[in-house]
Amino acid sequence: MSEHQSVARPYAQAVFEIAREDGNFQAWSDILAFFAALMAHADMRELVRNPRVERAQVVQLVEGICGDRLFPRAKSFLRLVIDNRRELSLQKIASQFEAMRAEAEGKIDAELITARPVTEPQRLQIAQSLSQRLGREVSLQITEDPGLIGGAVLRAGDMVVDASVKGRLATLAAHLVH
Repeated sequence: MSEHQSVARPYAQAVFEIAREDGNFQAWSDILAFFAALMAHADMRELVRNPRVERAQVVQLVEGICGDRLFPRAKSFLRLVIDNRRELSLQKIASQFEAMRAEAEGKIDAELITARPVTEPQRLQIAQSLSQRLGREVSLQITEDPGLIGGAVLRAGDMVVDASVKGRLATLAAHLVH
């Protein structure tokens, strides 16, 4: 587990509890995504790593960039993160918050990678079946990868189902080697 991942968990949990208490998951999703995008910018990363730049200056700069989208509790959160020098963990914080939000709202993102195009009726049927199996609302993203040769790979949360020809050939090769 990366350092940012383990550092991010308590911050994401705290923000999640605040968002649930206030009933404003979307506002927090939006501001965390904005913070993460801001800290992903190379110039911003260089600035926050610079030991000659004071924390108060970083806070003031980010508050100025955020402008009106920065509500009071988000402003306090931002100051806490910057004062504790955790701003480079904001992408992981945002990601973990979104996972907690999806869980609380009974939603899950799933990815289906297929060797061939999927029709709309097939996509709907797969999403519905997956939703029934997981007991959650599924948001299904489909991508094509001809390198799979045939079949598909499905990822939803921690679940991975590799029913691709490429995956089966890899499994067969591993068994033949051992």
